[in-house]
This record gives sequence, C-alpha cells and structure tokens, in this order.
Amino acid sequence: MFHGPIDAEFGDVLDMPSLLEVLAQFSSRPRYAFMVLNLIAQVAKADGSAGPTIIADGASVNLRDWLCDALTPMGQRDPRRIALQNKVHAELKNLGQLPKVEDEARSVVDDEVRSRLRSSGKTNVSRAVSELVKAGLLKRHYQGYRVDHHNRGAKRHAVYTLAEAARGLMRTPPRRPTPVARAAQGELLFG
Repeated sequence: MFHGPIDAEFGDVLDMPSLLEVLAQFSSRPRYAFMVLNLIAQVAKADGSAGPTIIADGASVNLRDWLCDALTPMGQRDPRRIALQNKVHAELKNLGQLPKVEDEARSVVDDEVRSRLRSSGKTNVSRAVSELVKAGLLKRHYQGYRVDHHNRGAKRHAVYTLAEAARGLMRTPPRRPTPVARAAQGELLFG
C-alpha cells in the first residue's frame, strides 16, 4: 500500500495504524523502531528536535547514550544478556578486580555490562534511526565542535528531528496537575 516515505503519502496527517504499517514496511525490527521513535518524541523540544545532548537525572547526556540506556532493560531476561553477565563476572574475578563485598561486586559487574551493552546498543539505535529516516518519520543531522553537518565526525553528535506527521502523533500532551480538593470551612477532608 505504501511505496515511499510517509511525507509523500500523508503530508501532515498520520494515524497510529498507518504509522505501524509504515514501520512494518521500512523496519526490520518495527517494535524496536517504534520504541526508539517514542523515546525521541519524549525528549524532543517544541520544534521536534532532540539532541545532541539531553538533561537526564540532572546531568547532560549524549542522546544516543541515553537511548541505549533507556532501551537496555528490554533485554534483562535474554539468555545472551545473562551469559554476558556471567562472562564479565568470571573475567573480573580472574583478573582480581572483583570486590569481596557482594553488593559492590554486583555494581562493578553491572557497570561493565552496561558499558559493553552501550557500544552494541549504539549500533542498534543507529540502524533503527536510519530506518526511521528512510520511512520519512525522522530527519538526522550532526551538530557539534566545528559546524553542523549531515555527516558525523569532528566531534559532532546526532540530532534527530521528528517529521511533521510523526510529531503530531507521537507528542504526548503536557500533564495537567490534578486539582487539589479543598475542604470548606469547618469540614475535614479525608484522603
């Protein structure tokens, strides 16, 4: 049904079933691509752009690193992840770098596993983003040290911008604070 990127087919109008159909056509892993698109939409500015860094837990983090870290919990029960944890534990133990205290040892192993997963995760995120760009849902450029450019390098980092059709669909409305019930004079409020 769809033969080209979504902007050519839909313009600014896109609904969720159409988005899922586009992802199924353009992505080898549509669920993963949808999660990446959703995470980018969550941190995007009003103009639809996200990156090259975002503020997470009070610190400035590279967008691709944040995406990798956000997607890491998806593979917690994967046998390959468990095997990697066991391998890292054995390697650190053989090198004598594993602390004796169990909580500290678990923390050291988790940090090393996270570091290894981040490097492979960046490849997965880049592949998903390339498929989203091909589908017309995202635009990508690189920003950084010297000058903005469509190619990476020279200390430039990725900036992703949601296409108009995807921006309207993926943006979550700002949360409204829930009204606080007020007690009338002389009454007690039980919550």
